[in-house]
Amino acid sequence: MSALLQKLYGWLIATGNALRSPVLLLIRLYWGWEFFLAGKGKLSDLSKPAEYFASLGIPFPHAQAALAASVECFGGLLLLLGLASRLVSIPLLILLTVAYCTADLDALRAIFSEPDKFTGAAEFLFLFAVVIVFVCGPGAFSLDALLARYFRREDDRAM
Repeated sequence: MSALLQKLYGWLIATGNALRSPVLLLIRLYWGWEFFLAGKGKLSDLSKPAEYFASLGIPFPHAQAALAASVECFGGLLLLLGLASRLVSIPLLILLTVAYCTADLDALRAIFSEPDKFTGAAEFLFLFAVVIVFVCGPGAFSLDALLARYFRREDDRAM
């Protein structure tokens, strides 16, 4: 019985490991595209997000709207490509944290008392995807992985 459980557990681990990169690719492609579209939409008419930011009391609303839109648009493109994925996750994490703290402060305050309110906020799934990419990396199907393989080969040649 123990050997069977070991074999099943080994199969479970191998299956999970085999699915890691395809799942990370799907997360990056879907959420990278969503970030890109959100940022592109804001960049096409900065007056609307600037007005919204002003209504929230955010200082320098036009500059902040341009910054947020640029981070979303270009960060989304980098996620799509899997290029500098962990690095670009940092400004996206900051952006989404600020969004929670300004636009959805009630949802943030309800994180423990009403978790459904927190997880139902528009920012949650974007934040969740970015955290996954930051923690797990972009996966094998990314430009980051391709560059890592290239530079490893270059290092091997130099020795």
